[in-house]
Amino acid sequence: MALVIAGTAYWYFGGTPAQAAFRTAIIERGNLVAAVSATGTLNPVVSVQVGSQVSGQIKEIFVDYNSVVKQGDVIARIDPESFALRVNQAMSDLEASRATALTQRANVAALQAEVSRAQVALAETERDLKRNQMLVEKGFVSQAALEKTQSAVAIAAEQVKTAQAQRAVGEAQIRNGEALVKQRESQLAQARVDLERTTIRAPVDGIVISRSVDAGQTVAASLQAPVLFQIARNLTDMQVEASIDESEIGRVAIGQDATFTVDSFPGRTFRGKITQVRKAALVVQNVVTYVAIISAANPDLTLLPGMTTNVRITVANRDQVLRVPNAALRYRPPGVAAPAKGQKPAAQPGAAGEGAAAPGAGGQAQATRERLTRELGLSVEQQAKLEAIQKSTAEKIAALGADDPAQRKKEAGRLRAQSRTEIAAILNDEQRKRYEELASEQRGVATTRGTVWVADGTRAPKAVNVRLGISDGTFTELLGGELKEGDAVIVGGGGAVRAETKGAAPRFGF
Repeated sequence: MALVIAGTAYWYFGGTPAQAAFRTAIIERGNLVAAVSATGTLNPVVSVQVGSQVSGQIKEIFVDYNSVVKQGDVIARIDPESFALRVNQAMSDLEASRATALTQRANVAALQAEVSRAQVALAETERDLKRNQMLVEKGFVSQAALEKTQSAVAIAAEQVKTAQAQRAVGEAQIRNGEALVKQRESQLAQARVDLERTTIRAPVDGIVISRSVDAGQTVAASLQAPVLFQIARNLTDMQVEASIDESEIGRVAIGQDATFTVDSFPGRTFRGKITQVRKAALVVQNVVTYVAIISAANPDLTLLPGMTTNVRITVANRDQVLRVPNAALRYRPPGVAAPAKGQKPAAQPGAAGEGAAAPGAGGQAQATRERLTRELGLSVEQQAKLEAIQKSTAEKIAALGADDPAQRKKEAGRLRAQSRTEIAAILNDEQRKRYEELASEQRGVATTRGTVWVADGTRAPKAVNVRLGISDGTFTELLGGELKEGDAVIVGGGGAVRAETKGAAPRFGF
């Protein structure tokens, strides 16, 4: 009995540990691709809705679904009889207005003749007046005869004014008649245009993908032009309109590669690029999405408009980086709670000594240098300059005051932007272009912290804090921490493991 008690106490006080089986995985280098998944719809790049600008009955239809048309081809005709009658009526009105205008011109010519006659009469009376004035001075004519001649001159002058006014009225009537002629010409032109619009023509080269009318059907274009046909301009170049969730839209940018599949062709993957990210938000049942346009080559006309697509957009790509399995980040020994969302993982006893801090910016800076050296082929001199720029930036950020967190964050962002500019200045043209591509890939990729556990030969696994980058759902990029390539991390436990806590009192199981 004493032997049993002693053995039990020995186990609890930390004698030979009961070995527990752990499932582990090795940290290794590999490629990582971070992607955004979405659904979308295939549509032609240019799709034209052909409508009617006039109302009437469809008399003939010359195309059907999938008909290939050229620009200007007649595809339908509205009954033109009533429009032809309007043209004839407008022509008659125009001829009548032209005849009226000719009559008015003739009247003005007659009125001009009256003006001339009145002016001649006025000139004659003025000569009589001068002659009588000379005769009165010599005493051959009486004063009464002179006054009578003066009255005749005044009457002739008024007759000239009257004739001139009548001529002005006639000229105004001519202008009115000419304006009426132009109005009738416009009405005739409008009637002819309406008659021409009864012939529906294809506005572009393409394929008819929709037909909404049949012969004999009446269309009304009073308020809105009815859609008769829909023509896809070129089905060899299509686009995917993908709906991106608002939480992911910040990671999507023009030029990113994308792949998509359609249910009609399982196992086949189509490729494209982001050509547009529309800023207009779509809100459906309080879910906010944005539309990203993805190019889709369709040389064999396999893809059809309206197909539903499953889209995968590559937002970041890492080659030969250290990666840790996501199962290791999810693993927690029994009795150890996972940190709350948004909370930085605290250092665990045994991880790096009591109260050890999470890895700082130095590890991340080193990882950045290693990646830039590998990706850009930096020389020894460039590496030294890069390290100096990183060190200077880190010192400036550390020297920022902490009184206003928002201002500190703003200043830190400014210093990092300045650092990127200084780094670009030490690169050649080819390196700078690749550096800009890497910076574009980093857009929207957040750096986070996490905790993994390693087996150190004791009953309690050891917690290690790490800095993490992008993830492809299976592996996550390892940016910093105490782990290195070849280290083993726990991804699962095979037995009961209790985490040791420094200073905890032993328990007795008698």
